[in-house]
Amino acid sequence: MNKLKLLLFVPFLLSCEPKNDPTQENWVSLFNGTDLNDWQIKIAGYELNDNYANTFRVEDSVIKVSYHEYDSFSNQFGLIFYKEPFSNYRLKVTYRFLGDQAPGGPGWAWRNSGILFHSQSPESMLKDQNFPISLEYQFLGGDGENNRTTGNLCTPGTHVMMNNELITQHCVSSTSKTYHGDQWVEAELLVLEDSVIQHIMDNQVVIEYSRPVFGMGNVSNFDSLEMKEGQPLKGGYISLQSESHPIEFKEVLLLNLEGCMDKKAKNYKSYYLKADNSTCIY
Repeated sequence: MNKLKLLLFVPFLLSCEPKNDPTQENWVSLFNGTDLNDWQIKIAGYELNDNYANTFRVEDSVIKVSYHEYDSFSNQFGLIFYKEPFSNYRLKVTYRFLGDQAPGGPGWAWRNSGILFHSQSPESMLKDQNFPISLEYQFLGGDGENNRTTGNLCTPGTHVMMNNELITQHCVSSTSKTYHGDQWVEAELLVLEDSVIQHIMDNQVVIEYSRPVFGMGNVSNFDSLEMKEGQPLKGGYISLQSESHPIEFKEVLLLNLEGCMDKKAKNYKSYYLKADNSTCIY
Protein backbone atom coordinates (compact mmCIF):
# COMPACT_ATOMS: atom_id res chain seq x y z
CA MET A 1 0.00 0.00 0.00
CA ASN A 2 1.54 3.34 -1.03
CA LYS A 3 1.75 6.35 1.28
CA LEU A 4 -1.26 8.14 -0.25
CA LYS A 5 -3.50 5.09 0.13
CA LEU A 6 -2.34 4.65 3.73
CA LEU A 7 -3.23 8.26 4.57
CA LEU A 8 -6.67 7.75 3.11
CA PHE A 9 -7.11 4.45 4.94
CA VAL A 10 -6.26 5.69 8.45
CA PRO A 11 -9.03 8.33 8.61
CA PHE A 12 -11.43 5.66 7.38
CA LEU A 13 -10.46 3.42 10.30
CA LEU A 14 -10.85 6.27 12.75
CA SER A 15 -14.27 7.08 11.37
CA CYS A 16 -15.37 3.51 12.13
CA GLU A 17 -14.89 3.95 15.88
CA PRO A 18 -18.27 3.83 17.61
CA LYS A 19 -19.36 7.27 18.77
CA ASN A 20 -20.29 7.81 22.37
CA ASP A 21 -23.95 8.61 22.96
CA PRO A 22 -23.95 10.52 26.27
CA THR A 23 -27.60 9.69 26.86
CA GLN A 24 -27.37 5.93 26.27
CA GLU A 25 -27.58 4.13 29.60
CA ASN A 26 -24.76 1.67 30.23
CA TRP A 27 -26.44 -1.06 32.28
CA VAL A 28 -24.03 -3.77 33.45
CA SER A 29 -25.00 -7.32 34.38
CA LEU A 30 -23.45 -8.23 37.74
CA PHE A 31 -24.37 -11.89 37.12
CA ASN A 32 -22.73 -13.41 34.04
CA GLY A 33 -25.28 -16.22 33.70
CA THR A 34 -22.59 -18.90 34.00
CA ASP A 35 -20.89 -18.90 37.40
CA LEU A 36 -20.45 -17.05 40.69
CA ASN A 37 -16.85 -15.94 40.15
CA ASP A 38 -17.68 -12.28 40.85
CA TRP A 39 -19.47 -13.07 44.11
CA GLN A 40 -18.58 -14.05 47.68
CA ILE A 41 -20.67 -16.25 49.94
CA LYS A 42 -21.25 -15.77 53.66
CA ILE A 43 -23.54 -18.12 55.59
CA ALA A 44 -24.08 -17.68 59.33
CA GLY A 45 -22.00 -20.20 61.26
CA TYR A 46 -19.56 -20.80 58.40
CA GLU A 47 -16.39 -19.16 57.16
CA LEU A 48 -16.39 -16.76 54.22
CA ASN A 49 -16.94 -18.61 50.90
CA ASP A 50 -17.96 -21.87 52.56
CA ASN A 51 -21.01 -22.58 50.39
CA TYR A 52 -22.65 -24.88 52.92
CA ALA A 53 -24.74 -27.64 51.33
CA ASN A 54 -24.37 -25.99 47.92
CA THR A 55 -26.89 -23.32 48.97
CA PHE A 56 -25.95 -20.95 46.14
CA ARG A 57 -25.56 -22.41 42.68
CA VAL A 58 -25.99 -21.52 39.00
CA GLU A 59 -28.34 -23.69 36.96
CA ASP A 60 -30.19 -22.89 33.74
CA SER A 61 -28.58 -19.41 33.69
CA VAL A 62 -30.07 -18.33 37.03
CA ILE A 63 -28.71 -18.01 40.55
CA LYS A 64 -30.56 -20.59 42.61
CA VAL A 65 -30.89 -20.57 46.37
CA SER A 66 -31.58 -24.22 47.18
CA TYR A 67 -32.00 -26.29 50.34
CA HIS A 68 -32.08 -29.73 48.71
CA GLU A 69 -28.95 -30.79 50.58
CA TYR A 70 -30.10 -29.53 54.00
CA ASP A 71 -31.36 -31.96 56.64
CA SER A 72 -33.02 -28.96 58.28
CA PHE A 73 -32.57 -25.20 58.41
CA SER A 74 -31.07 -23.96 61.67
CA ASN A 75 -30.52 -20.20 61.33
CA GLN A 76 -28.10 -20.67 58.42
CA PHE A 77 -29.03 -17.29 56.99
CA GLY A 78 -26.90 -16.70 53.94
CA LEU A 79 -25.84 -14.00 51.52
CA ILE A 80 -24.03 -13.77 48.24
CA PHE A 81 -22.12 -10.50 47.85
CA TYR A 82 -21.05 -8.81 44.62
CA LYS A 83 -17.30 -8.18 44.60
CA GLU A 84 -17.27 -4.37 44.75
CA PRO A 85 -19.20 -1.62 46.57
CA PHE A 86 -21.33 1.15 45.05
CA SER A 87 -22.77 4.46 46.26
CA ASN A 88 -24.89 6.02 43.46
CA TYR A 89 -26.76 3.66 41.18
CA ARG A 90 -29.92 2.05 39.92
CA LEU A 91 -30.33 -1.69 40.37
CA LYS A 92 -32.78 -4.11 38.77
CA VAL A 93 -33.21 -7.63 40.11
CA THR A 94 -35.59 -10.21 38.62
CA TYR A 95 -36.56 -12.93 41.10
CA ARG A 96 -39.14 -15.60 41.83
CA PHE A 97 -40.00 -17.77 44.82
CA LEU A 98 -40.79 -21.41 44.20
CA GLY A 99 -41.19 -24.73 45.97
CA ASP A 100 -41.49 -25.37 49.68
CA GLN A 101 -39.65 -23.75 52.55
CA ALA A 102 -36.76 -25.71 54.04
CA PRO A 103 -37.71 -27.79 57.10
CA GLY A 104 -36.90 -25.81 60.24
CA GLY A 105 -37.22 -22.42 58.54
CA PRO A 106 -38.90 -19.77 60.72
CA GLY A 107 -42.48 -18.86 59.89
CA TRP A 108 -41.64 -15.25 59.10
CA ALA A 109 -39.15 -16.43 56.44
CA TRP A 110 -41.76 -18.19 54.28
CA ARG A 111 -41.35 -16.72 50.77
CA ASN A 112 -39.04 -14.11 52.23
CA SER A 113 -35.73 -12.90 50.76
CA GLY A 114 -34.25 -9.63 49.53
CA ILE A 115 -31.43 -7.39 48.41
CA LEU A 116 -29.09 -6.10 51.10
CA PHE A 117 -27.18 -2.93 50.18
CA HIS A 118 -25.12 -0.14 51.74
CA SER A 119 -23.71 -3.19 53.51
CA GLN A 120 -20.51 -3.86 55.39
CA SER A 121 -18.07 -6.04 53.45
CA PRO A 122 -18.37 -9.83 53.67
CA GLU A 123 -14.79 -9.97 54.98
CA SER A 124 -15.77 -7.84 57.98
CA MET A 125 -18.57 -10.19 59.08
CA LEU A 126 -17.84 -12.56 61.95
CA LYS A 127 -18.37 -16.30 61.53
CA ASP A 128 -21.61 -16.47 63.53
CA GLN A 129 -23.04 -13.09 62.49
CA ASN A 130 -26.61 -13.53 61.30
CA PHE A 131 -26.97 -10.52 58.95
CA PRO A 132 -24.64 -7.77 57.76
CA ILE A 133 -25.12 -4.21 58.98
CA SER A 134 -27.01 -2.89 55.96
CA LEU A 135 -30.33 -1.83 54.45
CA GLU A 136 -32.71 -4.43 53.04
CA TYR A 137 -35.04 -4.22 50.05
CA GLN A 138 -37.28 -7.02 51.28
CA PHE A 139 -38.97 -9.50 48.94
CA LEU A 140 -42.15 -11.23 50.13
CA GLY A 141 -44.30 -13.60 48.10
CA GLY A 142 -48.07 -13.95 48.36
CA ASP A 143 -49.95 -17.00 49.63
CA GLY A 144 -52.52 -16.92 46.82
CA GLU A 145 -55.19 -15.25 48.91
CA ASN A 146 -54.08 -12.53 51.33
CA ASN A 147 -52.42 -9.20 50.72
CA ARG A 148 -48.67 -9.21 51.38
CA THR A 149 -46.62 -6.30 50.11
CA THR A 150 -43.13 -6.70 48.70
CA GLY A 151 -40.39 -4.11 48.21
CA ASN A 152 -40.51 -3.37 51.92
CA LEU A 153 -37.71 -1.82 53.98
CA CYS A 154 -35.88 -3.68 56.75
CA THR A 155 -32.98 -2.23 58.71
CA PRO A 156 -30.46 -4.71 60.17
CA GLY A 157 -28.19 -2.58 62.34
CA THR A 158 -29.42 0.68 60.79
CA HIS A 159 -32.01 3.46 61.05
CA VAL A 160 -33.38 5.81 58.37
CA MET A 161 -35.30 9.06 58.02
CA MET A 162 -38.77 8.94 56.50
CA ASN A 163 -40.99 12.02 56.24
CA ASN A 164 -38.50 13.86 58.50
CA GLU A 165 -38.92 11.23 61.21
CA LEU A 166 -36.25 8.83 62.48
CA ILE A 167 -37.44 5.28 61.85
CA THR A 168 -36.05 2.73 64.31
CA GLN A 169 -38.53 -0.12 63.77
CA HIS A 170 -37.01 -3.05 61.92
CA CYS A 171 -39.36 -3.31 58.92
CA VAL A 172 -41.66 -0.83 57.19
CA SER A 173 -44.23 -1.99 54.62
CA SER A 174 -44.31 -0.55 51.13
CA THR A 175 -47.37 0.35 49.08
CA SER A 176 -46.81 -2.41 46.51
CA LYS A 177 -49.34 -4.92 45.31
CA THR A 178 -49.05 -8.61 46.20
CA TYR A 179 -47.27 -11.02 43.86
CA HIS A 180 -48.72 -14.51 44.25
CA GLY A 181 -47.35 -17.82 43.01
CA ASP A 182 -44.06 -18.52 41.24
CA GLN A 183 -44.14 -15.60 38.81
CA TRP A 184 -41.02 -13.63 37.92
CA VAL A 185 -40.97 -10.21 39.60
CA GLU A 186 -38.73 -7.24 38.74
CA ALA A 187 -37.59 -5.07 41.61
CA GLU A 188 -35.80 -1.77 41.04
CA LEU A 189 -33.75 0.27 43.48
CA LEU A 190 -32.52 3.88 43.22
CA VAL A 191 -29.68 4.80 45.56
CA LEU A 192 -28.15 8.29 45.77
CA GLU A 193 -25.68 7.84 48.64
CA ASP A 194 -27.63 8.86 51.76
CA SER A 195 -29.79 11.59 50.19
CA VAL A 196 -32.51 9.61 48.38
CA ILE A 197 -33.30 5.88 48.35
CA GLN A 198 -36.35 4.55 46.49
CA HIS A 199 -37.80 1.04 46.17
CA ILE A 200 -39.63 0.72 42.84
CA MET A 201 -42.12 -1.91 41.63
CA ASP A 202 -43.92 -1.73 38.27
CA ASN A 203 -42.35 1.71 37.67
CA GLN A 204 -43.94 3.06 40.85
CA VAL A 205 -42.04 4.21 43.94
CA VAL A 206 -43.45 2.03 46.74
CA ILE A 207 -41.28 3.36 49.57
CA GLU A 208 -38.80 6.24 49.89
CA TYR A 209 -36.41 7.28 52.65
CA SER A 210 -33.07 8.97 53.26
CA ARG A 211 -30.16 9.56 55.64
CA PRO A 212 -29.49 5.96 56.74
CA VAL A 213 -27.21 5.64 59.76
CA PHE A 214 -25.71 2.88 61.86
CA GLY A 215 -28.07 1.96 64.70
CA MET A 216 -28.34 -0.94 67.11
CA GLY A 217 -30.79 -3.79 66.60
CA ASN A 218 -31.54 -6.97 64.63
CA VAL A 219 -27.90 -7.99 64.03
CA SER A 220 -26.16 -10.42 66.37
CA ASN A 221 -22.59 -11.66 66.82
CA PHE A 222 -21.03 -8.73 64.94
CA ASP A 223 -17.69 -7.00 65.44
CA SER A 224 -18.42 -3.91 67.58
CA LEU A 225 -15.78 -2.00 65.63
CA GLU A 226 -18.07 -2.22 62.58
CA MET A 227 -20.92 -0.46 64.40
CA LYS A 228 -20.38 3.29 64.65
CA GLU A 229 -23.65 4.48 66.17
CA GLY A 230 -25.18 7.38 64.22
CA GLN A 231 -22.60 7.38 61.43
CA PRO A 232 -24.12 7.94 57.95
CA LEU A 233 -24.14 5.13 55.40
CA LYS A 234 -23.27 6.53 51.98
CA GLY A 235 -22.31 3.35 50.15
CA GLY A 236 -21.46 -0.30 50.54
CA TYR A 237 -21.82 -3.79 49.16
CA ILE A 238 -24.83 -5.40 47.45
CA SER A 239 -25.90 -8.95 48.34
CA LEU A 240 -28.76 -11.38 47.69
CA GLN A 241 -30.30 -13.32 50.57
CA SER A 242 -31.03 -16.92 51.49
CA GLU A 243 -33.51 -17.07 54.36
CA SER A 244 -34.82 -20.68 54.13
CA HIS A 245 -37.21 -20.41 51.16
CA PRO A 246 -36.00 -21.40 47.66
CA ILE A 247 -35.64 -18.43 45.33
CA GLU A 248 -34.13 -17.79 41.90
CA PHE A 249 -32.47 -14.63 40.60
CA LYS A 250 -32.54 -14.30 36.81
CA GLU A 251 -31.06 -10.83 36.29
CA VAL A 252 -28.98 -8.50 38.42
CA LEU A 253 -28.45 -5.29 36.41
CA LEU A 254 -26.71 -2.15 37.64
CA LEU A 255 -26.53 1.35 36.18
CA ASN A 256 -23.71 3.22 37.87
CA LEU A 257 -24.56 6.90 38.35
CA GLU A 258 -20.93 7.82 39.05
CA GLY A 259 -18.43 8.28 36.24
CA CYS A 260 -16.76 10.63 33.81
CA MET A 261 -18.52 14.01 33.70
CA ASP A 262 -16.02 15.75 31.41
CA LYS A 263 -17.89 16.42 28.17
CA LYS A 264 -14.61 16.25 26.23
CA ALA A 265 -14.08 12.60 27.20
CA LYS A 266 -15.08 9.66 25.01
CA ASN A 267 -17.01 8.02 27.85
CA TYR A 268 -18.88 11.07 29.20
CA LYS A 269 -22.47 10.32 30.20
CA SER A 270 -25.09 12.99 30.77
CA TYR A 271 -26.98 10.91 33.35
CA TYR A 272 -24.08 10.65 35.81
CA LEU A 273 -24.90 12.37 39.09
CA LYS A 274 -21.46 12.27 40.70
CA ALA A 275 -18.13 12.84 39.00
CA ASP A 276 -15.36 10.27 38.97
CA ASN A 277 -13.14 11.80 36.33
CA SER A 278 -10.38 9.31 37.07
CA THR A 279 -12.38 7.04 34.76
CA CYS A 280 -12.34 9.48 31.82
CA ILE A 281 -11.01 8.25 28.48
CA TYR A 282 -9.73 10.78 25.94
